[in-house]
Order: sequence, then C-alpha cells, then structure tokens
Amino acid sequence: MNRFLRNSTPLFAVIFCLTIASCESNFKDVQKMGVSEFTPSGDADSINLKYTDSGRITANLISPKMLDYATVEFPFTEFPNGMHLTLFDKNGKETYIDAKYAISHKTTNIIDLQGDVKISNQNGEVLETEQLYYDQKNEWFFTEKKFKFTSPKGVSYGEGIDFSKDFKKVNSQKISGQVQSE
Repeated sequence: MNRFLRNSTPLFAVIFCLTIASCESNFKDVQKMGVSEFTPSGDADSINLKYTDSGRITANLISPKMLDYATVEFPFTEFPNGMHLTLFDKNGKETYIDAKYAISHKTTNIIDLQGDVKISNQNGEVLETEQLYYDQKNEWFFTEKKFKFTSPKGVSYGEGIDFSKDFKKVNSQKISGQVQSE
C-alpha cells in the first residue's frame, strides 16, 4: 500500500490542481453573472437637437457625442465630450451654456454640468464654475461649488449659488468682489 501511495502522489497532485483550476474558472463565471452589462441603447455623433413647445423653439443642444441609456433602471443621457446649449425665453432672449461633460437624468429632469461650466446671456452676464445643476422643470440653476460671476456692474466670487435661467433671481452665498451700485 505504501508503494501505491508513493507512485500515485503525483497523480493526486495533478488531479487536485485541475480541480482547483476548474473551480476557480467556475467561480469567476459565477462572479460575472452578478455584473450587468452597461451599454447605451443609443449612440449619436455630432448632434444638433432643437426642443420645441407649442411650435416655438425653447432650446438648441449641440454636442459631438451623445450616449442614451434609456433601458436602465434610472434612465439618463450622457454627453461625454461636452455640450453647448442655447435656451430661448418667450421673448426670444437667449442664455448660453457650455460644459466639458453633461449628464441628463430623465426621471428627475436634472442636468449635471461639469468641467469649465460657463453660462452667459445677451446682457453680458457670465457665470463660471466647475459643476452646476440645471432643473429643467423649474428652469433653475444651482451649485455649492466656487463660482465667478461677471456682469457689466463688476465681478463677484462666491461659493454656492442658485438662480433663474435669465439671472433675474439670484441667491448667492459666501460672496466677495466689487460691484457698482446704482
């Protein structure tokens, strides 16, 4: 019996190694089953979308790349290479928005703008920050990040601001700078 065990030890080692290797492979397959594929249901290049309401253009979105994730649990649209958005009010006045990255959440109607975000209008008012959220339903912008606001009256800096898309209503926090008073 001792002779049998001595001669079969290499055989047992080979069988043991093969069993462990096959178990590891199966374990990796089981792990992959828990990971869902996250691919866009739509992919577009060089887009130029016009949004309308009652026959009137309300917004124009231009982006080099758009990825639409409409089939995931919380659907969203991503603009990984940046975007330019022009908003039109009822009087035809325009507000311009630029960002290096944007993601629009369909269930909340919130757009998350990131990377050198710049908002300007025809009155010469410009807001610059690193991240800004836009509530499409209420036409309201907000951030807790640092910002720079430039207007014909002067320049101010702060951390945390929220405002209407036409800059008529502005609530800012921790501000500093020089602004001309009337």
